[in-house]
Amino acid sequence: MGYVAVTGGEQAIAASLDLNELRRVEAGRSVAVEDILATMPDLVNQVQSEGSLWAPEIAAVAIKQACGSIEEAVFLMRAYRSTLERLYTSRVVDTDGMRAGRRISAAFKDIEGGQILGATRDYSHRLIEFELADETVSDARERAREIRARLSAPADADAAALLDRVPRVLTYLRSIDMVRDWPVDDTEPVDITKTPLSFPAPRSVILQALSRGLTQAVVAIGYAAIRGFGLSHPTVGELRRGTVAIEIDAPGASEGAAAEDAYYLGSIPVTEVESLIVSDEEDGDGGHRSALDVGYGLVMGDDESKAIAMSVLDHSLRADDVRFPTQDQEFVLYHIDGVEATGFISHLKLPHYVTFQSKLDSALRSAAEKGGEADA
Repeated sequence: MGYVAVTGGEQAIAASLDLNELRRVEAGRSVAVEDILATMPDLVNQVQSEGSLWAPEIAAVAIKQACGSIEEAVFLMRAYRSTLERLYTSRVVDTDGMRAGRRISAAFKDIEGGQILGATRDYSHRLIEFELADETVSDARERAREIRARLSAPADADAAALLDRVPRVLTYLRSIDMVRDWPVDDTEPVDITKTPLSFPAPRSVILQALSRGLTQAVVAIGYAAIRGFGLSHPTVGELRRGTVAIEIDAPGASEGAAAEDAYYLGSIPVTEVESLIVSDEEDGDGGHRSALDVGYGLVMGDDESKAIAMSVLDHSLRADDVRFPTQDQEFVLYHIDGVEATGFISHLKLPHYVTFQSKLDSALRSAAEKGGEADA
């Protein structure tokens, strides 16, 4: 696939690019990259997630260049990422050590470590605050001061609220032998930014493709799987949102070096979901028993809907008996890639003069032949 390049009359293309840039600057105003980072973090996170590159400043520049078009900004991010040299491979990220600012379970009211509501729009009134149209920088600072005072929280409230480690809900379910065991896959993960998709795909490919897929597509197909076009109706066992550390081995270190010898590069925000789906499995006596399958989702940023939908599709795509499109790897993984989908749809705008003329001539001949038969 990869329909990305457009050719044509050189002067016409140059003028088209000038007109496009004029749309961005003709009002004589410009949004600072720092303002995009500060006021639109969810948009920045989505572009980074779908662009497979954690670089907030670059994502903000891409958003500015794309005039707010997410699909174009993601395209720019992936193109930029492809030019970067890869110097290191990080250690496996330990999400058990996540510094969580939000952690909830829909399966249990009381969980070890407690439910942490954190920041969420789930309980907000979806009413437009028209006063934001006239909000100034001083207004925003004053509002922040008032909210901190109302919460009786320090200026670094977000950092103070993060918990270094909270126990998993799944630990309890495993202790009572209610989680279905799946074969452990210890094969080397496949990097889909370097290797084309092929099927059947290993789970490492499935999880990568879902994590960086077009957010709205992952949510829509996950929703379809829940509505009845699939067999995955989950209960969110645990959803946690926070930051995880990224570390690399010290240069020259041997494989399996001690954790304290690793170099800490920084932390990135992620959202992790473990969904529970009731299923049947064989017991040791040749019969069947009910158990819980686990669907897994992890995305960069704070998009909880995408992480939940990803966990649903992770479970759907492990089905042995494919009965629905939402269980078909090729159907799901090809069609959630926003850059590929946009490129293919966009290529329909390119000249198709020869192929269309051939189709038209064929249709005209067929119509003429049928007309002749009718006259006879």
